[in-house]
Amino acid sequence: MQKACVLVVDDTPANIDILVGILEETYQVRVAIDGPKALAQARRTPPDIILLDVMMPGMSGYEVCERLKQDPMTAHIPVIFVTALAEVTDEAHGFALGAVDYITKPVSAPLVQARVKTQLALYDQKRLLEQQVRERTAELERTRFEIIRRLGRAAEYKDNETGLHVVRMSHYARVLARQAGLPEAFCELLYNAAPMHDVGKIGTPDAILKKPGKLDAAEWQVMQKHAQIGAEIIGEHSDPLLSLAHTIALTHHEKWDGSGYPSGLSAEAIPLAGRIVAIADVFDALTSVRPYKQAMSVDEAMSILKSNAGSHFDPQLIRHFETALPEVLEILASYSEA
Repeated sequence: MQKACVLVVDDTPANIDILVGILEETYQVRVAIDGPKALAQARRTPPDIILLDVMMPGMSGYEVCERLKQDPMTAHIPVIFVTALAEVTDEAHGFALGAVDYITKPVSAPLVQARVKTQLALYDQKRLLEQQVRERTAELERTRFEIIRRLGRAAEYKDNETGLHVVRMSHYARVLARQAGLPEAFCELLYNAAPMHDVGKIGTPDAILKKPGKLDAAEWQVMQKHAQIGAEIIGEHSDPLLSLAHTIALTHHEKWDGSGYPSGLSAEAIPLAGRIVAIADVFDALTSVRPYKQAMSVDEAMSILKSNAGSHFDPQLIRHFETALPEVLEILASYSEA
């Protein structure tokens, strides 16, 4: 088992020798003779714990500790002050800066060993707990994403028996977002929120969803309500994923020229996520079999998308989608209805 690493910082060689002698049998010990060298070492190869002298020329131990705690790379390292200062105010100042313990000089070997051992044990427990929290949080995130995807697929089953439409279009949306140069975090959030785009279909009668022919005016009015219904089902949340899902459900049927629904938004007034999902959604609808139509070829679908750039769709996003078509075709082949 690898030994824990202790960084001893003191401007007096004799003090360093004493602490190294006390600790070297149990720990890997590194030393620094001033504040700047200590900071450089801690940033380059973070130790498990730092024993830090307070009274040093140039940069005091207090300043070193303060800088350590301000740097995300070193803020987590426990610091024990080792000093001749023994006033309560000195100790209080050290703890206020983030130190975990205070040892006064001249040092006692058993005391140094006990304090270092205790603080390393606490540090190990903290790291273990943080790891468990990260793992549990990641598990909850995976579960939440899966619930959202499955709710989206449940809605899609009403007019698409396999539910693969939401799988394909969410992949298309992520590919398009990446091609447009959007941050990866947003692309992943979009991928996980997009399956909820048509959740409002839960509130649309089957007779309309599965009608083999063209909808009449009254039926079309009912169909259009699914965007608002979807937004109401998802609700308004501060959570980024649900907030984006709400936006997508509400705006993916808006059109660039303002002729879409439910709000008649136009151009960049339509949220970017809604504009992206509109393209992904329509492309998959065109290349899929539906109760009222056969699947189009990719060339036919792309011709329709391009002819509607600037009217239905964001023209710049259509260009990005065309550039990303090789990736789109891989997704189409991987998740075909067959």
